[in-house]
Amino acid sequence: MNRRKLTALFIVLLTPFFLYPEEIRKETRIFAVKDQQELKMDIYSSCTSSVSAQPCLLFVFGGGFKEGTRDAALYTDYFRYFADKGFQVVSIDYRLGMKGQKAPGIFNNKPLQHAIALAVEDVYSATNYLLQHADELNIDTSRIIISGSSAGAMTVLQADYEKRDHRETTRVLPDGFQYAGVIAFAGSVFSKEGTPSYDTAPAPTLFFHGSKDKLVPYNKTRFFKLGVFGSKSLAKRFKEQGYPYTFYTMEGIGHDVSEYPMTEFLPEIEQFIRNFVFDKKQWMLEIYLKDKFRKSDTSTDPGSYYK
Repeated sequence: MNRRKLTALFIVLLTPFFLYPEEIRKETRIFAVKDQQELKMDIYSSCTSSVSAQPCLLFVFGGGFKEGTRDAALYTDYFRYFADKGFQVVSIDYRLGMKGQKAPGIFNNKPLQHAIALAVEDVYSATNYLLQHADELNIDTSRIIISGSSAGAMTVLQADYEKRDHRETTRVLPDGFQYAGVIAFAGSVFSKEGTPSYDTAPAPTLFFHGSKDKLVPYNKTRFFKLGVFGSKSLAKRFKEQGYPYTFYTMEGIGHDVSEYPMTEFLPEIEQFIRNFVFDKKQWMLEIYLKDKFRKSDTSTDPGSYYK
C-alpha cells in the first residue's frame, strides 16, 4: 500500500475522534418530582462553550410511552454532535403512561391520550426549569428547540401544538414563550378536532418519517374527527397554511426512521436549524428519499409492539 493510501486510511480512521471530541461535559439534575418519581435531565455541553447564552436542544426519548431511557446509547452521537456545535443539549425523563397497557387504537385511545398528556406535562415542567435556570445554565430562552424520537416525537409535536393553541396545560410556561423549532423523528399529533389547526403559527418543524411506518402513522388514523395525525398529514396542513417546514419521507421504510437520522443526517439537521430557526427562512421543503440498499422491518405495528 503506497503512502498516499496509508494517509487516506489514517484520516478516515481518525475522523470520529475529531468529530466527537472528549471535551463534552454532562450534568444530571432533578427537574421535578411527580407521582413519587424523580424526573431527571442530563445536560450536555462543550467545555469550550462561549460565555454568551447558547441555543438549547431539548430531547425526548422514544419507547412507545412504556419503555426507554434518556441516556440510551443510540442517542449519543446526536447529543455529542450538537453539544460540540455550541448547543446546550438536554435529555429528559418523563412518566411512561403506557406501561402495562394494551395496544392503543381508535376505539381504545384513552390510555394513549393519558400517556401523551403526562409526557407533554413533563416536557413543560422541564422547559419551565430551563427558563427558571437559564442564566445559570447559559441558555438563550428564545432559541429552545424540542426534539424527540417515536413517542418522544409525538410528545414534542403535541407540546408545540398545545402551546400554540394556548391550552390550559401550557399555563406552567410564560404567556410569551414559544419553542423556536421542532425536530420529530416519526411523530404525530393526537387530535379530537380533525387535522390540527394552530391558533398561532407553529414553530418551524423538521419531520422525518418512513412511508411504511405502521407503529406511528405516516399519514393518519382517524374516526370522524378523532385521530392520530402523522407527519404527512401535518406537513400537508403546514403547506396549506404557509408554515415553514422540512419533511423527509423515507420511501419504503418502517419505524426505523425514529432512530437512524440521528446518526446519518446530522449535517442536514444542523442546516435545518441554521436556516429555519436562526435565519428564519420561510421555506417549505419536501424531500422523498429512496435508499435501495437499506433493509427495513415494516411489520411492527401496535398489536405486535404492545404485547
